[in-house]
Amino acid sequence: MAQKPLADRMRPACFDEIAGQAHLVGKSGILRRLCENNRIPNMIFFGPPGTGKTTVANIIAEMSGMQLYKLNATTASLSDVKEVISSVDNIFSKSGTLLYLDEIQYFNKKQQQSLLEFMENGKITLIASTTENPYYYVYNALLSRSSVFEFKSVTPEDCIPSLYRALDLLNGDFSTEKTADKSVMLSIARACAGDVRMSIGVLENAFYICDNEITAEAVTALLPSVVGHYDRNGDVHYDLLSCLQKSIRGSDPNAAIFYLAKILASGDLLSACRRILVIASEDIGPAYPQAASLAYACTESARALGLPEAAIPLANIVTVLATAPKSNSSYLAYHAASDDIAKGLGQDIPKHLKSPNFEGYIYPHDFENHYVKQQYLPSDLAGKHYYEFGANKTEQAAKAYHDFIIASCGNTRKK
Repeated sequence: MAQKPLADRMRPACFDEIAGQAHLVGKSGILRRLCENNRIPNMIFFGPPGTGKTTVANIIAEMSGMQLYKLNATTASLSDVKEVISSVDNIFSKSGTLLYLDEIQYFNKKQQQSLLEFMENGKITLIASTTENPYYYVYNALLSRSSVFEFKSVTPEDCIPSLYRALDLLNGDFSTEKTADKSVMLSIARACAGDVRMSIGVLENAFYICDNEITAEAVTALLPSVVGHYDRNGDVHYDLLSCLQKSIRGSDPNAAIFYLAKILASGDLLSACRRILVIASEDIGPAYPQAASLAYACTESARALGLPEAAIPLANIVTVLATAPKSNSSYLAYHAASDDIAKGLGQDIPKHLKSPNFEGYIYPHDFENHYVKQQYLPSDLAGKHYYEFGANKTEQAAKAYHDFIIASCGNTRKK
């Protein structure tokens, strides 16, 4: 008879055995305090795989005395939920019924809405879990009736006690006394990026191929070549791209290089290139106008080279952008103009700017310094300033020239 997976056999039976999540289940954790005061609201758990969402639901059911039912939204349907409800009506459950619905993002809006009836009539207490951001994937009415708790990736150090518990269990199964150095356990935990279940799986495989000691060589052979959780359609994807942009915007070349390397480790070259092109214009902008051209040249080179060589021009442009002067004045100007358009302003464009005859238009190149005063904005926005010159050297030089031609040229025609 096959044994249950090791990670399931050693699933924590109380909050003290859970790896990480001190903000939720530690001595002062919010979830722990709710349970100790017998307050079990409808809840949504979200966070990466292997961080303890299902385990915490099991412990809550045990502590509260509630009858626990589990469904997975990838395979379950609304009829499965109704079947749970009907069984609730037919059994005596003094402490209530807890429905744990895993991967709720796979339920469509109608299916999620249907859960409201059962939540509101008190027949079930719902704990829904997801690896995605619930504010994007969970129906608003369901969110408003639930408390949302974030499960964070487990630190490598917090994962080590679980790995040693797993090793003890394996030694007990086979009457062995195999050992593992802490540095080896730490390398497993780091490589699995906070996924306790994955870490235990790597350790279990290493246990079977090693003799008396779990070696670093055995672990290295079993570790994934790409670490971390990276879903190109999910939150981690956008989080890393956001980290890259914020690091460049914050003029931190070291962090920028780190996040670029993390994105490229997943093989996602295109997204890195696209975000770099955006950064060059959004965050560097007119403070260093050549940045856009350099970004285009480096990202085109990266696409032509492909990975792994693509990392070379991308590392080059990322450090250039991170250490370049910054300005978002053009970006802010655009959004300010967009806001006025959204308000319905600026409908009456000046007649002298319209084709075909451009009646009344004055040609600036016929005047000194190629400037002549005339109205360009619609009448209801005349005099409106969207663009404000940044304090950097390049924009201040442009401002000086701009102020000069406006102040000194007037309407003097060229001779």
